[in-house]
Parts: sequence; structure tokens; C-alpha cells
Amino acid sequence: MLRHILPIARYTLLEALRNRLLWLALILVASGLAFTQFLQQVAITESNQIQAALLAALLRVGAVFMLAGFVVTSMVREFNDKVMELILSRSLRRSSYFLGKLAGYAGVALALALIFSLPLALFAPVPRVALWSLSLACELLMVTAFALFCVLTLSQVMSALAAVASFYLLSRSISALQIMAASPLSDGLSLGQRAVNFLVDTIAFLLPGMDRMTQTGWLIYDAPGTVDIAQLLAQTAVYVLLLCGAALFDLQRKNF
Repeated sequence: MLRHILPIARYTLLEALRNRLLWLALILVASGLAFTQFLQQVAITESNQIQAALLAALLRVGAVFMLAGFVVTSMVREFNDKVMELILSRSLRRSSYFLGKLAGYAGVALALALIFSLPLALFAPVPRVALWSLSLACELLMVTAFALFCVLTLSQVMSALAAVASFYLLSRSISALQIMAASPLSDGLSLGQRAVNFLVDTIAFLLPGMDRMTQTGWLIYDAPGTVDIAQLLAQTAVYVLLLCGAALFDLQRKNF
């Protein structure tokens, strides 16, 4: 099985290089550094902290949507070019194909996490940057798994990208939505408001707590503790396994 997974993963990594994904990442890093250099000129105090906060936010969002776009467009291109059908027509398990693609995309995710974390060492202590990079890698792995699930289910670029963007933005903002839903302007809670609270709480229970991951405050104030890191890794493992299981189930039932 491994002899089938590794060539597919290697081909996926080569595809990322041929698509100039590395150059795009470096361009984004250079643009972010130029922007923070401008901020240094206008900031009166705490210029390093402001630079680290804005650069971290820019690079995190850029990494997520760059990776999601690559995963979705790469898979849809294989659908349209009948590459997947050609590969699966041979003596190859669908699970081996999926795990090979997942391993390749995971390699791209880890490379992006490293590339986008290195510039932050200019503005924050290296140990904090390392923890921030680990969290970004976990975040990107979850986005990779969800993007694979969406593209295998929806098979369309715009639909899959919209689903990934909705998943990510909702996971990032669900805690704020819970606070707003639990604190209405009126004193009493109507039946409709209680229904909304229940719906928001249910969505928050199902979604990963990405708002607690890759926090800018880790670079500026206090680094996360051992318990926080353990929870982050456990959450990543659970959601990646669940999403991979759902994607594999959908891939197995497809007719090619």
C-alpha cells in the first residue's frame, strides 16, 4: 500500500512546485514584510508588536486560502482531465489514492506553515514563533482535510471553495457569535432567540475551535501552555480523522 501512496504524494508535491505555489508564497511574505515596514514608519510606540500582529494575521489568512485554492483546483483538474479515472482503473485501491493525495497536500501545508512563520522571527521570540507555526500547521491540516472532503463531494471549484471559506470563517468567528447570541439587547429571551442560541451552540459543538488556534497574542504576550498545545493537537487529530473518513466514504461510493 505504501508503494502506491508515496508516488502519488510525490507527484502532488511536484505539482505544487510546477504551479509556482512556492513563488506565490514568497511574494505574499515579501508583500507582508513591505507592509509592516510601512507600519514601522507610522507607529509611535510598540512598532514590533504591531508589525508582528498584522503580519501574522495576513500570513495566516493567506496560507489558508492559498492552500484551499490549490487543493480544490488540483483535484478538479484531475476530475476534468480524467486523471483520477485513469489511476483508479489500475490495480490501485481508492484509499491508497486518497491517502497519497492527502499526504502530498499535507506536505504542502507543512511547507507553507514553515515559510509563513519564518518572517515572524524578526519581530517575536523564536520559541513563540515555533508554537505559532505548529498551530498554523494544525490549522492548515484541518483545512486540507475539509477541502478534500468538499471537492470529492461537490466536484466544482466555486462550490468547494465557498464551502471551505464558510467552514473556516465560521470556525474562526463562532465564539463571537455565541457571545452575541447569549447577550441580547432585551432583558428576556424569546422563543426565537432561544432557538437561535441552541442553533449557534450546536454549530459551535460541531465545528473545531479555530479561534483558539494560531493566536496573534502568542507572539506578543504569553505563549500557550502544555495543556493548550495538547488540546490543539488532539482537536486536529480528531477532525482530520473524521473528515478523512467522510471523504473516503464519499470516494468509495462514487462510480467512475
